[in-house]
Amino acid sequence: MFKTRYALPGTPPATLTPLAPGEASLPVIRWMEYDADTFTEHAAASVADLPSPDINDGKTRWIEFNGLGDLDALKALGEKFGLHPLTLEDILHAGQRPKVEPYDNHLFICAMMIYRDSDERMIGEQISMILGKNLLITVQEDPKCDVLEPVRTRIRTGKGWIRKTGADYLAYALLDAIIDHCFPILECLGEALEDLETEMLRHPSATCVSTLHDHRRTLLQLRRAVWPERDLVNSLLHDESPFVTTPTKVFLRDCYDHTVRIMDLIESYREISAGLLDLYLSAVGMRTNEIMRVLTVISAFFIPLTFLVGVYGMNFDYQNGEHWLNMPELHSRYGYVSLWVVMIGSVIAMYLFFRRKKWL
Repeated sequence: MFKTRYALPGTPPATLTPLAPGEASLPVIRWMEYDADTFTEHAAASVADLPSPDINDGKTRWIEFNGLGDLDALKALGEKFGLHPLTLEDILHAGQRPKVEPYDNHLFICAMMIYRDSDERMIGEQISMILGKNLLITVQEDPKCDVLEPVRTRIRTGKGWIRKTGADYLAYALLDAIIDHCFPILECLGEALEDLETEMLRHPSATCVSTLHDHRRTLLQLRRAVWPERDLVNSLLHDESPFVTTPTKVFLRDCYDHTVRIMDLIESYREISAGLLDLYLSAVGMRTNEIMRVLTVISAFFIPLTFLVGVYGMNFDYQNGEHWLNMPELHSRYGYVSLWVVMIGSVIAMYLFFRRKKWL
């Protein structure tokens, strides 16, 4: 679900290793520039077509570089916008822990974007942000899927505060969309845990345990993604930086509150999942006890029958008054029928007794 990529041990720092063919898509480059009154959207064939970082016309520019399949294009992006080599290394090596790293001319923000694909599988993808003065660059690995379309729509339509503020507010809006997208995923997971609880009570099985372990693994991965994102937002909120203004920090407080709520939900669902495992073990134990009780009662029915059959199967004959200590019933005309009546009567009497004691 979550991609992890790292350099070989002993590799020098800031080494950019080309990805294997087919491991990543070729980059799709586009950018938006806007202010309170104007908005334009562009597509770029290469990094050379992007606007210069030295432009200072008061407009905010959002550059999207989606796809890591062209290492030369990534290097060109770093050269054009003065990105530190370690920043490029962290962008290329997916699976970084969400974090904020300050540099002289930008802030590097690494976040984990979680969403469901067309097959309803949960996907975790790293999204890297480079925040500068009136400039935000985002780098994704997959150009086809993300959770940022609502932010693009707000920019195009001019709704809300986004067109009236700077690049730091845009970075907040993207982080807010990434974090808030965890809520519907957790809601679906909570419903799945409720359904699993009902299934475990009615029909506990090994399939239920397998499904439960899948949910617990998903919760663990969500926790690993959201926990450091809370620290990320907290750093943006409290650290002094020329790239994050005081008005934006007010909105970051709300974003931090969302991360805390998500962590509370994750911890609650983890406790529920742990309780479901105990519920499964209890349900299996109760079911086993029910089965053993029925088998014990059935065995109890056969105890007197076995005794009677064993006694009358010894064949110690009694003839003409001789050997009076032997069984006189062996030659009885109705002995066989009488024995069946006694055995059936014994079973019926035991059944009624067990019912009265509520053992059945």
